[in-house]
Amino acid sequence: MDMDNSVPTDAGKPDTLRQRTISLRSHQSHGRASSPRLHIFPDRTGTLVSQNPRLTPDRPHIIAPKPRRHHFLDGPTLLRTPSLSPDSSRAASPPSPAPLAPADRLIRKNVGLGAIAESFTTPTASTSAKADTETSMARRSLRWLHKRGLKHYTVPLAILCTTLLKLAIGTGSYSGQATPPMFGDYEAQRHWMELTVHLPTREWYRYDLQYWGLDYPPLTAYVSWACGIVAHLINPAWVALDASRGIESDTSKLFMRFTVLVLDALVYVPALLMFTRSWLACRSRRTQHAALLLLLTQPALLIIDFGHFQYNSVMLGLTLLALNYFSAGRDTLGAACFVLSLGFKQMALYYAPVIGTYLLGKCFYLTSSCRRILFARLALVTSATFALLFSPWLSPPTLLLDPLTRIFPFGRGLFEDKVANFWCASNVVFKWRNWAGATTLIRLSTMLTALGFLPAVMIEQPLLPLLPYALLTSSLSFFLFSFQVHEKTILVPLLPITMLMSSAAPESALFGWGALVNNVAMFSMWPLLKRDGLGVQYIALLLLWNRLIGYNPAKLPKWSFVQVLSVAVYVASFGLHLLELVVSPPARYPDLFPVLNVLVSTPVFASAWLWSIVSMIRVGWAIGPLGGRRDPRTLGCQSITRQVSQSTMRDAGESDVGEGSKKRSGRRSASVTSTSTIAPGGSMRSTAGGLRPPIPFFESTGVERARGGRTQSLTYSHGRGARGSTSSVGGGVRE
Repeated sequence: MDMDNSVPTDAGKPDTLRQRTISLRSHQSHGRASSPRLHIFPDRTGTLVSQNPRLTPDRPHIIAPKPRRHHFLDGPTLLRTPSLSPDSSRAASPPSPAPLAPADRLIRKNVGLGAIAESFTTPTASTSAKADTETSMARRSLRWLHKRGLKHYTVPLAILCTTLLKLAIGTGSYSGQATPPMFGDYEAQRHWMELTVHLPTREWYRYDLQYWGLDYPPLTAYVSWACGIVAHLINPAWVALDASRGIESDTSKLFMRFTVLVLDALVYVPALLMFTRSWLACRSRRTQHAALLLLLTQPALLIIDFGHFQYNSVMLGLTLLALNYFSAGRDTLGAACFVLSLGFKQMALYYAPVIGTYLLGKCFYLTSSCRRILFARLALVTSATFALLFSPWLSPPTLLLDPLTRIFPFGRGLFEDKVANFWCASNVVFKWRNWAGATTLIRLSTMLTALGFLPAVMIEQPLLPLLPYALLTSSLSFFLFSFQVHEKTILVPLLPITMLMSSAAPESALFGWGALVNNVAMFSMWPLLKRDGLGVQYIALLLLWNRLIGYNPAKLPKWSFVQVLSVAVYVASFGLHLLELVVSPPARYPDLFPVLNVLVSTPVFASAWLWSIVSMIRVGWAIGPLGGRRDPRTLGCQSITRQVSQSTMRDAGESDVGEGSKKRSGRRSASVTSTSTIAPGGSMRSTAGGLRPPIPFFESTGVERARGGRTQSLTYSHGRGARGSTSSVGGGVRE
C-alpha cells in the first residue's frame, strides 16, 4: 500500500512517516487495566483532536495508520447484513485464501436447519423469482401481521385457523362409513375404546380377533381406555360391549372427532412449537411462523387423521418431542419420549435404527467412566419405560406373546392393498408370492431394509444436524422394502422431510424435494381416499397447502433433476386423474388405476431415498464427521454436565462455554468462536483467543473442525437473545 510521506497535523507542519508508525499490540494493551485509553479522531477541519485531557500540547502525538477491516467482516453476503455506509466503513483487507476443506466455507455462515444442504446448490431460477421473497400466501399474511404489530398473535391465530380447518375436514366422510359388517378404521378405534373399558387388560389382545382385534402397542390401548371412560360417562351406549358395534350416531361421531382434535392439540401442536423455537432458533421470527404454518397444514397428516380417522399425530408428536429434547441435550428424556412413540404405534420403529445408533454413538465418544454413566441412564430409562408399558403382560412372561404377535403381523402378507413401494411395484412383472414362501420373503425384505438404512447408521460421529436426513433415509428404506406396509405408512418419512423443508427457500432444491414428496404422498393415497369419499378434501388440501407455502416447480433450479422429475410426475398424475374420470377400468384389470398410481409414485419415493443418502453424505462432509475420528480421550468428563443456559445467554449475552466474537446487524448474526480442549489430566489448552472450558464434540455448542493448530466452530444459535452464542449439536448429558 502506497502512503504519503507526510500527514497534516494540528500545527499545519508535516510529520515524518516514522512519527506515524507504531507497533500496535492491541491484544496485550487491552488487558491492562492501568494503561490509559487514548482516543484520537479527526474533527471537521481535518485536524486531530485528543479526548484525553492529560495530554500536554508539547507532547508529540503518535499517529497510527487507520486500522483496516478484515475481508471477513466486510462481506455482507456472508453475514447477511446490510452494507456499511461509506462514512463508517473502512477499506477491506485483501481476501483470505480459499479454504481447502468444504466445511470451512460454512464456518462464516449463521447456519440453520437446511442451510448447509442449500449451500451446495447454485439455483439458476429466474431473477424475478429470486427477487420476490414474499411469494407465498403464508409469508404475505405474516408480513401483514408483523407490520401492524400483531406478531405476538401469529401463533394463536395459526393454531386457531388450522383447528377450524381440521374441523371442516372432519365434517366429511371417514373410513368405513356405512359399510357393514366390518366398517373401517373409524370403527376399529371406537371398538378398542369399547373393549378396553369392559375387559381386563390381559384380554385386550385376545378378545374376538376376527372383529378388529387390538393390534397396536399398549399405549394406544391405554389412550383408548381413557377415551372410552370419558365416552362411558357421557353416553354408555357409545361404548357398550358388542351392542355398540357399528354405531354411527351424530353425537358419537362428534365425540370421536374431538378425541383426535384434543390429542393432536396436547401432543403434536406443542411439539411443533418446540421444534420451531429450538431447531429454527437462529432464524427470524417470521421464518419460524412460516415453518409452523407449513407443518400445521401438512395435507397428508390432516386428511388421514381428521378425514380417514386415525391418531398418527400422537406418534409423530412424541417422536418430534424426542428430537427436540435431543436438540436441548436432554437425551434420557428424549429416549423416554421415543419409547412412548414406539409404545403408541409400531410404525415408529422406522426411526429406531437411527435414534439408537445416534444415542450409542454419543456414549462411544465419551471417556470410559462417563460412557458408562450415559449408557446406564439410557438403558435404565428405556427399559423402565418399556416395562411400564407392558407391565400387565409380564407375569407370567408367556402373556407377552399376546401383544407381540398382534403388533408384528407377519402372517398378513408382504404388502397390503396397493402401496407405492418396491414389492408392490415389482409385483407387476414378478409375482413374488409365486416364487417364494412367506419365510423367504420375510428374510429378503429384512435384508433389503437393512441395506437401505445402512448409510444412515454408518456415520462415525453423532451429529444433530444430520439426524433429520438419517431419519428420512431410514424411514423411506422401511417404507420401500419392509414387510407388511400399507399406504398410510408414508406419513413416517413425511415428518423428517417436512422438517427439513420448513425453513428452506422456495427456490431451493431442498424445498422442491419436500414439496414433491408431500404431494406425491397425497397422490399415492388417492385410492384409499377415493374409497373413503374424501375426494373434495383431497383436492382442497393440495391446492391450499401448495398455495400457502408458495410452491412452484418453475422456481426450482433450471433443468435440475428435482425440477424435471416434478414436472414429469405432476403431468403423469394429472393425466391419470383425468383418465380415471372418463374411462372405466376393464373387467379383467379392476385394479388398473391403483397399479398405475403405484408405478407413478414409487419412482419418486425411491429417488427421494437416494437423494436423502447423497444429501446426508454431503452435509456430513461439510460439517466434518466423515473426515476422521476424534480422539475420545480429549473429552473431559467434567464437561459432560456443563450446558448452555438459555436464560443466561439472553440476560448476560455469554455462557459458561465461552464467548465468541460476534457481528450483529438486525436479525442476522455470525459467530466465530475460539475453542479450547482439556487434556485427560485436566489441564486446559487455549486455541486462538484465550482459555475456555472444554466442549466435547457430541455435546459442543458448535460443530468443530480443526485445521492446523486452530479450531473453528460452526455454530447453531439457540434463542433470539443469544445470536452468535453457540448451542447443542449433539446434545450431551443433561439430566
